[in-house]
Amino acid sequence: MQLEFFLKFPSMERESLRDLKKGIDLTFKDFSREYGDSIEGFFGPLLKFLVWFEKFLITTPWPLIIFLLSFLAWLSSRSLKLSIGTAISFFVIGYFGMWKDTMSTMAIISVATLICLILGTPIGVLMARSERLKNILSPVLDMMQTIPTFVYLIPIIMLLGIGKVPGLLAVCVYAIPPIVRLTNLGIREVDRRVVEAAKALGIKKRIILFKIEIPLALPSIMTGVNQTIMMALAMVVIASMIGVSGLGVPILRSISNQFLALGLMNGLAIVALAIIFDRISQNYARRIQKHKEAKK
Repeated sequence: MQLEFFLKFPSMERESLRDLKKGIDLTFKDFSREYGDSIEGFFGPLLKFLVWFEKFLITTPWPLIIFLLSFLAWLSSRSLKLSIGTAISFFVIGYFGMWKDTMSTMAIISVATLICLILGTPIGVLMARSERLKNILSPVLDMMQTIPTFVYLIPIIMLLGIGKVPGLLAVCVYAIPPIVRLTNLGIREVDRRVVEAAKALGIKKRIILFKIEIPLALPSIMTGVNQTIMMALAMVVIASMIGVSGLGVPILRSISNQFLALGLMNGLAIVALAIIFDRISQNYARRIQKHKEAKK
């Protein structure tokens, strides 16, 4: 009897396990039926903004878009090579017929990054302020980064169905942890003597945060922005499976129909976007760091 206990792992009875699973499924289905419309209505303005921004990028003349992106690259890095490389990359993407999909991808990545910044930065600051909150949220962030994407797509789809908003939420869930972690790290790495000196002078906590801590933590925060953009781009193909337009749709089609050229071209377009945004954010963070060191 004792030997059998060690050889066979003790597990819940099948009927009990089935009842537990059914209970969870029915509870969530009842919740989605009762509150699904309200939740969908709550995200209505976000959907309108995302659709407007996507249309704006698609309908704006392509030379203007390329000029603005090249200027942004130069402004952040002061590198003419990066600016010219950005212009050439987007021209090649458009020349091979991927302009519309690229603009759709840029729209969802931009909105997702903005949401992650708005939500993630304050959470990171609060984590830096409270050790207890940090201990509570750290496992949650670990779970958000490690749990398979399709697992949290199930409740999102059950609540909101197929469309842009569920895809956007899935991207945000996957991409928000880096900005939270690196904001927390950046605030914690600020020289406490500077903060204590400001407090001794009677400066308010809000002013210390916005005028001292965040500016000094900006290189770390920008690294978090960089990682958030990279992780959002990594979700493009998966988001296309639940109704998000962009470069992920042709890749998904190429997988289904075994079109090598289609998948390769759109995959390289995503790589080009990743490299451009990576260089822009990294160079900007580097410039901020040099500026801070020069001031010291």
